[in-house]
Amino acid sequence: MNTENTLDLLRSLKLSGMARRYESVLSLPVHELVDVHSLVAMITQAEVEYRQYAKTSKYLKASKLRYHALPEDILCTPERGITREQVLRLSDGMFIEKGENILITGATGCGKSFLACALGRSACLLGIRTQYFGMNKFLDALAQARLDGTYLKWIRAVSANKLLILDDFGLKQLTNDARIALLDILEDRYGNGSTIITSQLPVDSWYNFIDEPTLADAIMDRLSASAHRIALTGKSLRKRKNH
Repeated sequence: MNTENTLDLLRSLKLSGMARRYESVLSLPVHELVDVHSLVAMITQAEVEYRQYAKTSKYLKASKLRYHALPEDILCTPERGITREQVLRLSDGMFIEKGENILITGATGCGKSFLACALGRSACLLGIRTQYFGMNKFLDALAQARLDGTYLKWIRAVSANKLLILDDFGLKQLTNDARIALLDILEDRYGNGSTIITSQLPVDSWYNFIDEPTLADAIMDRLSASAHRIALTGKSLRKRKNH
């Protein structure tokens, strides 16, 4: 069997990482060629790395994160109410494994969405399925799912993500359908996934914002029972960028 046939077979088997590495090895001078055991190890490792990269790329694209944010880009100062240790601790994904939530509050422009997206990106890089929604788009998607009869399918699809990010909670009043959908999602995910919520409203006022006692009790119980609370403070980062 010649090398071209081998490459074609690897590609037909969808072993793209192996094929690429094997092709690069074939271009080496004879005196730089490795023994068969090293070659097998090399192309196998290449396939593992390729699949990890493909999986990460797929998750990042599907997550629809609002910002290309990295944990190291988070501004951590005493005046902002967040430390580098907190960011590093949350970036390792253990809070997701434990089914814990993160509730991020603060004034407009203080970096809530950026922090949420940085943590979302870290999750994707760890091979964790993540989905981001701005609350307006979340409510629009919910309304559409109700109209076209795909509500249960949509709820299952959203709940299937190990990490769900709901950005700008509290900007738009919730309909009763939205309250029920939020409870359905949190119920499906309770103990099996994590939710990050950002809001300009302090967490203590979310109960009144939900504005339906029975549903508010159930939603807040599932959100806050095991949650990290981060209250960002300080001046708007948008103002700082404009100076």
